[in-house]
Amino acid sequence: MPSSAPLTDRLLLGPGPSNPYPEAVAALGRPMLGHLDPEFLELLDETMARLRQVFRTSNALTLPISGTGSAGMEACFVNLLEPGDKVIVGVNGVFGERMCDVAQRCGAEVIRVDEAWGRALDPQRLVDAQAQHRDARFVAVVHAETSTGVENDVAPLAALASTDTLLVVDAVTSLGGIPVEVDGWKIDACYSGTQKCLGVAPGLAPLTFGERAVARLRNRSRPPQSWYLDLGLIGAYVGGSTRRYHHTAPISMIYALHAGLGAVLAEGLEAAWQRHQQVGNRLHAALPNLGFRLIAQSGHRLPQLTSTWLPEGADDAALRKALLEQYGIEVGGGLGEFAGKAWRIGLMGHSARDRSVTTLLGALGELL
Repeated sequence: MPSSAPLTDRLLLGPGPSNPYPEAVAALGRPMLGHLDPEFLELLDETMARLRQVFRTSNALTLPISGTGSAGMEACFVNLLEPGDKVIVGVNGVFGERMCDVAQRCGAEVIRVDEAWGRALDPQRLVDAQAQHRDARFVAVVHAETSTGVENDVAPLAALASTDTLLVVDAVTSLGGIPVEVDGWKIDACYSGTQKCLGVAPGLAPLTFGERAVARLRNRSRPPQSWYLDLGLIGAYVGGSTRRYHHTAPISMIYALHAGLGAVLAEGLEAAWQRHQQVGNRLHAALPNLGFRLIAQSGHRLPQLTSTWLPEGADDAALRKALLEQYGIEVGGGLGEFAGKAWRIGLMGHSARDRSVTTLLGALGELL
């Protein structure tokens, strides 16, 4: 028996994690500092400033939450909802469903706006739902639905800014890969994850709260149900002249996020968006030649996450196993109603390269 597990190198082309940027990997090996060390706090401040650039926002409360993207979702919901609140959720995949589940666990009444999997939500339906439920606490929508490869149009939801209803956006798969404009689209709360287009290992959930969301947090009638994700408490640690201890920050992960964001910003955010678009377009054009059929609605296909029906007669599990064992390439299977019939292919962060597309297409050409 070997004394330790083998170190296997994979080309990660699934729905996440993606291969991290080399700078982010190297940063994990930096010497450890305490979470109240002035040197670390300076790096934390720089990390939050870099997050503001990537989120395209000036929001003061912009920070990395300890935990993956789902922790970002839960942080938004538990801080903005109280029992009995109404919330409107756009649902066209697994992560819209997850929003409904989290909201219900907060004691909220959920008003669903459903669309078929593979099709984009009509933003006007969400605006109309708010007009029928003007007391809704917020409208929530997944910008890039990871289960289906669909991009939902968020910009028209800026119309909610003229109401008392907030706008909450899941940007887990979109941040760093396609345009996300928190201030431009008047998003009140937005969260993401490090392991996708930001090119960092899993473990943090970048989050940003605008002024309306912060006001809601401050004017709650009771504390949030989660102590660990209470942004009022965490905010006292990440901001202000006096840093109040809340929980031990994941030091090494914040090192990695700082470095990964540095790689994105050094390339240029718009250049990173363009790179993701180019490789995604190339994959979309080539897959039908191998017998795959794209699932996501035309005009709403994510370049960084492609959903596709398998070729006729292909065995999902056997083909993914051969791809992994013979070529070291990971792709994702379908979720929910797509399980066993579809794949999700990610080209995200450092993995969003022409060499990834060339390698994948060559391997599939041999296997098929």
